[in-house]
Amino acid sequence: MKFSGMKYPARHSSTPKPLRIPVDQVAFDIDGVVADIMTTFLDLARERYDRGHHLRYEHITTFRLEDCLDLEPWIIAELIRDLIDRPHELPIEPLPHAIPVLKRLAAEAPLLFITARDRAGPIRAWLTRTLAPVSPEALRVVATGDPDAKIHYLQDHGVRYFVEDRLETCWHLAAHGITPVLFVQPWNRSPHPFPEVQCWKDLGAMLFED
Repeated sequence: MKFSGMKYPARHSSTPKPLRIPVDQVAFDIDGVVADIMTTFLDLARERYDRGHHLRYEHITTFRLEDCLDLEPWIIAELIRDLIDRPHELPIEPLPHAIPVLKRLAAEAPLLFITARDRAGPIRAWLTRTLAPVSPEALRVVATGDPDAKIHYLQDHGVRYFVEDRLETCWHLAAHGITPVLFVQPWNRSPHPFPEVQCWKDLGAMLFED
């Protein structure tokens, strides 16, 4: 696969120098980057269906949950649908330190979130509540319905950097001239050449000069 002349460091875990991301040229995925969706998924499996008491976050090693979790497929499907349809009504927490970084960023530039969810409304409601008192007008949420469609919206908005937890999407974005920043999760630990962050403190260091 060719990457339009883009060059990445040989090591997959860090870049030689700290990456600096212009605050007006970055956008974010939501699930697994801002919203701790998988913790809620496991909690609901235990509470609603009395399943998965032995399962841990680190057991989620692929987006194909039926391949890594010994839960009935119908339970997985029901929980995923509920998390998509009602995130603003469920106890989904933001990932640690996401909120102070995003609130600081919102003071400098509008926030752009691009998700592969099929509807923007429910997750926008979750973001609006979670990021209060950030003005809803400072939050832009685009739902593509397809992870590969994110590239079109990023290009339309002039975004050069995208924070993403799905490694396959990172490869796709890089092939089209967008620099992906991989948010480390158990499901994206295959070798890759992209800059990555372990947490939102790492991401804040890329966005702000303190």
